[in-house]
Parts: sequence; structure tokens; C-alpha cells
Amino acid sequence: MSEPQKTALFLAGGGARAAYQVGVLQAIFSLLSETGWPAERNPFAIVCGTSAGAINATAFASRADNFEESVTHLVNVWRNLNVEQVYRADSIGVIRSGARWLSLLSFGWLLRKWHSQPPNSLLDNSPLADLLNKMIDLPRLDAALEQGAIDALAVSASSYTAGRHVIFYQSAAEISPWQRAQRMSVQQQITIDHLLASSAIPLIFPAVPLYCNDRCEYFGDGSMRDVAPISPAIHLGANKVLVIGAGNVGVKREFSQFSGYPSLAQIAGHAMSSIFLDGLSSDIERLTRINGTLALLTPEQRALTPLHPVEMLAITPSQPLDLIASRHVGSLPLPIRTLLSAIGATEQRGSALASYLLFEASYTRSLIELGQIDVLKRKNEVLQFFKPSEH
Repeated sequence: MSEPQKTALFLAGGGARAAYQVGVLQAIFSLLSETGWPAERNPFAIVCGTSAGAINATAFASRADNFEESVTHLVNVWRNLNVEQVYRADSIGVIRSGARWLSLLSFGWLLRKWHSQPPNSLLDNSPLADLLNKMIDLPRLDAALEQGAIDALAVSASSYTAGRHVIFYQSAAEISPWQRAQRMSVQQQITIDHLLASSAIPLIFPAVPLYCNDRCEYFGDGSMRDVAPISPAIHLGANKVLVIGAGNVGVKREFSQFSGYPSLAQIAGHAMSSIFLDGLSSDIERLTRINGTLALLTPEQRALTPLHPVEMLAITPSQPLDLIASRHVGSLPLPIRTLLSAIGATEQRGSALASYLLFEASYTRSLIELGQIDVLKRKNEVLQFFKPSEH
């Protein structure tokens, strides 16, 4: 007897780039609706996310009892976003965090008064907690799990204290935790603090304390040290996974000319790409390779291995998001533009860093539109993955 089909949604990290994901989800909802798919029916039994993808995943899961409402709510948030909802962009806020942080890097050895209380991050993301409380209905998430609208939710974070990657998951049924090298899972009720920790981009946003197995640890962005980002969905029971990235996974970048020594922003953007894209790209390749190998085995040989095929559809941006960001940097508030210009992030070659921090409607709406376009270009693949006629 074949296993019941359980489809998972995995949303990758990427700061402001995560707006792309809601465009993809909106287009998928539209395509399924055209086939007669019930507007309230959520197609994902398992929802996983990391970093900004964890925020989208939890917001989606908290309204999993109504697919249309869940997608519409996410789109409305991202279409009307501004940086003041995510981090302080006023002059005083920037001076207290970013300007002090850059000054400390430059000549902090002269500023003895900062030795006891150094700034924790480039930006102060205290407004984000208010946004998340308005964006996510945690009691409704608990109800959705109890009523079977969703089986499980997982979000990832990286422990600076213990030097390991942790998957926090909340499920309707009891699911035994799993552990791998430098990775572990913990069954906990997901809170706003978990999302603040998962989305705390290193150096940009401050670390967040969380209790993990009765011990308080400081956590940062869940994309760090995440060598197998898709694996939580499989551990939680998925045999089909829709992966929505927030960067150009596997796309070779072109360059026209030598542009001199890289700016600090260019180096930081390269590091961000390593954190947010490399692990996902490798995991997609790994899963594809495993599926290909299993397809070559006989049923008897497959029965001898703990591995099983996992159908996967990966949707990632078809255009470089840093180039899109370079066209919208001017929409940032002046104090943030001034701060970013000091490290070269307002130049085109440094716009990769800006692409993660550009929580402005002009940029996020462009990414939402790109997500919609990319899905429509792959309409047949999407419908084949969901097979709406069989449900």
C-alpha cells in the first residue's frame, strides 16, 4: 500500500528578497483556483522556513485553515511594507546602532566608553516585533494544527552559543526529534522570538536569546550553517516538497569589466549569498541526485535502503535580485542611504547587500510581480506537481 501524499512548503531566507515568495504563492493560488481548487483548502501539510522565509512560513501556517486568506494576507503585508516597520531608519536610531557600529570598527580602540557596552548590530530591528505580532496569529496556528489544517511547522535558527543549527518545530502529532552532525531539532511551540532569532541576519540584526533544552542560548539567522535546509520537511513526513528560494540558485552571473577592489558592501553581499543561497543550491542538487539514484534501483533494492524518493519543485528568481535592488535604493530613507553609502551598498556593484535590506514597497512589489511571472512561465510544471484534478 502506497504512503499518503504529504506536500511540504519550504521557504528560504533572504531578508527583503522574501517578497518574491509571496508572489509565487499568489500565482500558485490563482492557477489552482482556475482548476476548481477550493479557495480555503491549503495544499501544504507541512510548512518550513528559515530567516525571512520562517516569517512567511509562520504567517502562512497561522492561516492554514484558509488558503486564499493566508496568501492574500501575506501579499498585503509585503506590498505595503516600509523599512520603518522592520528596523529603525530615523537619524537617531541609525546613529545609535549603525553609525556607532561603523565607528567602533574604524577607531573603536580610541573609544573606551564603548568597550563595556558595544553596539550589538548594524541596525536596530526593534520595530520588527510589532510587525510580527500584527502579521502572525499564533492562537490560530495552534487551532490549525489541532483541526488538521496543517500537520507541522518548522523554523530554523543558528546558535552562536553552542555553534550548531537548530530546527524548532511544532506539530499536531508527536514526532520524535532528530539529530545530525552540528544539527539538532527541538519540539517547541513557535513564538515571535523564534522568528526574530531565525531572521537575525548576522551583524545586521542583533542575536536573540531562546531556551533550547532548558538552556538559554543566543541565536542568529537560520540560514547560517544550514547545510540541508530542505531536510526538516522530509523528517516531518513530506514526500513532496515545493521549494521557493529568494535568490538566483544555480544561475551563473555575468560581468562586463574589471571594477577594481571590492567594496565592503560587495564583500558583505557575497557573504550573504553564501549564507542564503549556497546551502539551498547544494541541497537541491543532493535531493535531485538521490531521486535519480533511487530511480535506477529495483523495488527490492529500494526496500533495503532507508532513503525514499521525494518529488520536488524548486522555484527561484529568474532575474538577479541585486540588479532590481539597484533601481530602488533611492526609495530608502536618507539616514539609511547615508549609512549604506559609507560602505558602498548604494553602488550597483554593492547592491547585493542592499537587496536584503530594502524593505520598501517599490522593491517588494517588483519582486512579487517577478514571482508571479516566474510561476506563469512554468504553469504546466506547477499544475503537474499539484495534480489538482486528482484532489
